[in-house]
Amino acid sequence: MVYADLHVHTTNSDGQMELDEVPAAAREAGVSVVAITDHDRMNPVLDAPVTERDGVTVIHGIELRVDAGDQRVDLLGYGVRETDALADVVEHIQTNRIERGQAIIDCVEDRLGVSLGIEGREGLGRPHIARAVADHPDTDYDYNGTFDHLIGNGCPCYVPRDVPSFERGREALLDACGLVSLAHPFRYPDPEAALALCADLPAVERYYDYGREVEPAPVERAVEKYDLLVTGGSDAHDHELGLAGLSEAEFADVSALVG
Repeated sequence: MVYADLHVHTTNSDGQMELDEVPAAAREAGVSVVAITDHDRMNPVLDAPVTERDGVTVIHGIELRVDAGDQRVDLLGYGVRETDALADVVEHIQTNRIERGQAIIDCVEDRLGVSLGIEGREGLGRPHIARAVADHPDTDYDYNGTFDHLIGNGCPCYVPRDVPSFERGREALLDACGLVSLAHPFRYPDPEAALALCADLPAVERYYDYGREVEPAPVERAVEKYDLLVTGGSDAHDHELGLAGLSEAEFADVSALVG
């Protein structure tokens, strides 16, 4: 049973849930603690590192994309407090997100000869564009097909993001958050290189629903080598929580840092 799901997205970035819907989804899944980790932005409604909403503990978090040189990785910050350094990083990313999102939309509309009815804005991500394409009556692409053929990495309408360096993102998060964790290490082209970054981090996302079997030994070796705390979460973009996360005992170590 998952006690703490520490990787959940809302409509503040590219999730489908409003923040007010999270407690009910948590209770449905038997989850007692949820971390809101929207992409590259803080949630303006959450005004404290940890709050309680309708009987569910809600941790204010953030998921930040950073450039580690040979690949890009995601860092999860928990118990976030706004600082000038983090605000500057987020502002830069969101400005680029707006410009990049509009460039992708323009390319897709021109290529398909349709109007998607959306535009670049803060928090907009490729999932929003893929949903708009899939929902349009005059396109032949579903959600996954939009990524596979139009907007995925290397596809005709893909536009890369401008993201901060690993060093800048890490320092901003360490200063603003109670705990910083490397997200989903097996989602990167080079998981071993990603795990090596944990030498400069306090935690790693040990539990994650990859949708496939993964060999946990590399993460376990990193935990032992770098004396890491472990985090975990479902990376929920819909209403289904609790697919991965921490037990109550495992969360106790995290809780001591994020409050």
